Amino acid sequence: MHIQPITLLGVKRGSKFSPNHIGNDEAIFNLTVTALEKMGCKVNVCTENELMEMTDVQESFIFAMAREIVVVEKLKSLEENGKVVINSGFGIENCFRTNMTNALIANNIPYPKSRIVLTDQPGDDAFTDLPGEGYWIKRGDFHAIHKEDVTYVESEEQGRYILKEFNLRGIPDAVISQNLPGDLVKFYGIRGSQFFHHFYPYDHNHHKYSSYEQINSATAHYPFNLDTLMQAADAAAIGLNIYIYGGDAIVDREGKFHIIDFNDWPSFAPCRDIAAPHIAQCLYDNFIANL
Repeated sequence: MHIQPITLLGVKRGSKFSPNHIGNDEAIFNLTVTALEKMGCKVNVCTENELMEMTDVQESFIFAMAREIVVVEKLKSLEENGKVVINSGFGIENCFRTNMTNALIANNIPYPKSRIVLTDQPGDDAFTDLPGEGYWIKRGDFHAIHKEDVTYVESEEQGRYILKEFNLRGIPDAVISQNLPGDLVKFYGIRGSQFFHHFYPYDHNHHKYSSYEQINSATAHYPFNLDTLMQAADAAAIGLNIYIYGGDAIVDREGKFHIIDFNDWPSFAPCRDIAAPHIAQCLYDNFIANL
């Protein structure tokens, strides 16, 4: 296949937006840069802060792991002025929790029954019509930065206390979701490609999920249709306007799944060596299509 050399700008993710994953996020970014360079691309690299300092971005094609809100706004502005950005700044913004919840529901992606509330005025019905036992309360305005940004509560009383805590921390809105029993499945994918990796984090002693395992118990390995999950994940990526993604799903004993989280460009930590060339190819193909 003929490779046409192009010059790209890569924007690294700020460390505060890589909770527990600073090294992993850096690793997948660097592997992607290496893969692009092997393809003949010239890659210029900058940090989020350095992008904000640029008065004139020369490169027409930008790939970004950025998360800082002002940087996302700059990426959106660059796109509106003709730059091609992957993941799109608009897509990154779509993955903020409240936006993500609305988008997944609007695109008929299986998602837990949820309610979006203002933390200062959640309303008397904030927890009504959410079936099952327990609730998840998640900050709505952004991604989770601290572990407290995603909190499990057993009762409405506990939930209202957490909403007050969110409000005191300056978090304006939250997503309250029903707790779904079943297997937690983590996945990574690249929209429009055959690459899709999934695994059960409890089985790998993933410390990030230790508290979740205590809530939902050990993995039962309920059988489910992986192709259907792949199709739903790609449909979610299309609905959110992103290409490089990861997420989490809960699979119940009947094999039905609900996607409970979806992220723009995660670390791909368990599969990054395999994923990086696929990410690079996705970037290249979409940039070339815009020449």
